[in-house]
Order: sequence, then structure tokens, then C-alpha cells
Amino acid sequence: MAADSWAKSAKPLKGVVLDMCGVLYDSGADGGVPIPGSVEAVKKLKASDLQLRFCTNETQSTREKFVAKLQNMGFDISVSEVFSPAPAAAAVLKERGLRPHLLVYDGVVPEFDSVDKTDPNCVVIGDAAEKFTYQNLNDAFQVLIGLEKPVLFSLGKGRYYKETDGLKLDVGAFMKALEYACDVEAEVIGKPSTLFFQSVLNDMGIQPHEALMIGDDLVNDVGGAQHCGMKGVQVRTGKYRPSDDRHPTVSADGTVDDLAQAVDLLLSQRGH
Repeated sequence: MAADSWAKSAKPLKGVVLDMCGVLYDSGADGGVPIPGSVEAVKKLKASDLQLRFCTNETQSTREKFVAKLQNMGFDISVSEVFSPAPAAAAVLKERGLRPHLLVYDGVVPEFDSVDKTDPNCVVIGDAAEKFTYQNLNDAFQVLIGLEKPVLFSLGKGRYYKETDGLKLDVGAFMKALEYACDVEAEVIGKPSTLFFQSVLNDMGIQPHEALMIGDDLVNDVGGAQHCGMKGVQVRTGKYRPSDDRHPTVSADGTVDDLAQAVDLLLSQRGH
């Protein structure tokens, strides 16, 4: 598909959803760095007639801390605009009366403060990074294998993500290990779950065909959005790899160099 053919159908669009890590910034031990042009691109979208939301599988800190980090990088962003898996998971747990064993990064634990964690009857796994030790994975395994009907929630299912010093294993690899060991299928909360994308659309009050997703992850960002009925555009930043262009099952509606190029193409077609 021509690089800008997706933008030519931009007239009916009412909302844009942006992935964060790999689109706005690259994470790293130093807190991360903005991708060139992305701060300005967000400003342009905010000044347009389009609604804007941010959709992330970030599960290493609370939304408040995560948003504060991005604000410090110069992004115009507020907590109410950000959709992430942990608060969504906490709501599901309370709704179903489930008590989780958490295998998550320490920074995200406060998102589960309102949930009863005594005598766990399910496991929630997130991007726990260095917390993915044999002992911690085995503890989660023992909770699941001890249940008559094991319930496993995964905060996203990414295979890897990009930090400033290279690619890092993501939660999906560890989710698969527990699925295999316990003969259970995880319920994914976060991208590419249709329910997760639909919650963002509901917040904007628009239909899937009126929304565009821009992400660096072909399967979880672009494919997840397309499965929901949205258009999906991939940026060549973050975890993008040239082999994505030949993926057997997911084909982006468009591929652009970065967020800045995507926004300029989009807004020029809308007469901004």
C-alpha cells in the first residue's frame, strides 16, 4: 500500500489512538528519550479537531508516575487520556471477586491496592522485568497448578520491546511458559484485546471506523486495532523491523518513518 493512501481516507476520522513506548519515546534505564519530532506531533494532534487517546501495555509503573515521566519529556498528556492494562485488570478482578497472586513489576503494584490478595485464586502477570526469576515464576506456577480451574491474566502479550540499549523480552514470553506448564489459556488485558481497544473507543464516544491507531508493534498495535475495526498504521521506530512488511497475517494500512510523518500526512489530508 502506498505510504500515504491511508491518509487519503482520513476525512471520516474523529479520533487517533497512539501507542507510547516506541512511538512517543524509547524507554531505558535513564527513564527514556523522546523520539525526534514526537513531542511536536502530539501538540499538532491536540490542536486539531481530532480526539486523542494513548493506549499502552506499559506495566512497570502506575499511570500517574508514567504520565509524569512523559510530561517531563515535554509531552502534553494527562492520566485521563491514558489507557493501560493494570487499572483495567483491577476492575475485572473486583467485578469477578477474584484474588490475585501478582507477578508484576514493583512500580505497578499500587494499581492493585483496592484488590483483595489473600488466599489467591488467580494469577496476574505483567512485564516484571528482572522480577522474572525462576523462583517468582515457580511461585506463580504453584498457585495456578493448585487451582481446580486455573485463571491466568496477562497484562498484554508482547514478545519484546525496545529500550535505548536494545530489545528486551516482554510479558508474552513468560505468559506462554505458564500457559504451557499449567495447560491454561491466559486472558489478555491490554493490546491486542478487542475489549481493551473498545474501552478506548467508548471513552471517545466514536465507532471503530472513525478511529486510527498508530503503533510500532505490528501484531499487538496494528493487528489488534484492525481486528476491532479500526485502521492501523505502523511507524518505523521502536520495535519495528523490516520483516514486519512481509508478515504472514497482519498488513498495516500504512507504514511511516515516525509519528511526526504520520501526523503531518494525516493533518494535511484534513486541510489543517
